Amino acid sequence: MNKGMFQIFKADVQQNLRSKSFWLYTGFFALFVAVMFMTGITESQVIGFVGLSRLMVTFIQVSMVILPIYVLVSTVRSLVGDKENGVLEYTLSVPISFSQYYWGKFWSRFFVIYLPVVLALFGAVIWGLIKKLDVPWDLFFLYVFLLASMIFFFLGLSMYLSARSRSQENALGISFMLWVFLVAFMDILLIGMMLRWRINADLIIGLALLNPLQTFRTGSLILFDPKLTVMGPVSYYILDTVSRTTFIAYSLLYPLIFGLILAFLGNRYFNRHDVV
Repeated sequence: MNKGMFQIFKADVQQNLRSKSFWLYTGFFALFVAVMFMTGITESQVIGFVGLSRLMVTFIQVSMVILPIYVLVSTVRSLVGDKENGVLEYTLSVPISFSQYYWGKFWSRFFVIYLPVVLALFGAVIWGLIKKLDVPWDLFFLYVFLLASMIFFFLGLSMYLSARSRSQENALGISFMLWVFLVAFMDILLIGMMLRWRINADLIIGLALLNPLQTFRTGSLILFDPKLTVMGPVSYYILDTVSRTTFIAYSLLYPLIFGLILAFLGNRYFNRHDVV
């Protein structure tokens, strides 16, 4: 990072470290891991997974619910909030470019959102080593990268919305509607379309996998359930079309690339319009 972007990154991280919401967010994941150990979830078994593997399966499913909402709510107000509060105008009065400010904000948000999640997983691994449990390192690193990919998508979406929104209320409203649409698009809307208009099932499944949230969900499932038995007949289409390894690579790269494209589009708008 160049000097200007690093200054914004450092200032934003320091501001977040003084925020109660950040420590509540961090404490939630730490407490969640602790509770899972105390309730003996590592001693239960699901589809052959036991110990830390069982804990990681539960952790990734909870993260799929919590992380997108937190990223959207906490990030979508970052640029437009600074504009409304006069912070943006003050900051840009010093020799810092629009892009430096934008990407400094972007990477600081990624740092403060991603770090607590990774630390919680590392804490689970360390405690597992103390308890002499087998550590599934391959599953651990895949989950670490899968979580980063999902955060990148929602972070890129949030920064794009924040750059284009006129007010914080407008940004929050749009982000909430998009979140509801992505959740509904996973099952409810697509099944309704297929039943109402008798659309080909292969087309419906293909559309579903264009939804980054559905991609993350399926990618997390295929890591611990190679045959996707919990998804029923849909598993035949997915596994007959691509191999398990190919789909894992897709679930890692697609949300990440999509999120970066949205982030670059947000930066392009931020540079070319009167944001102050």
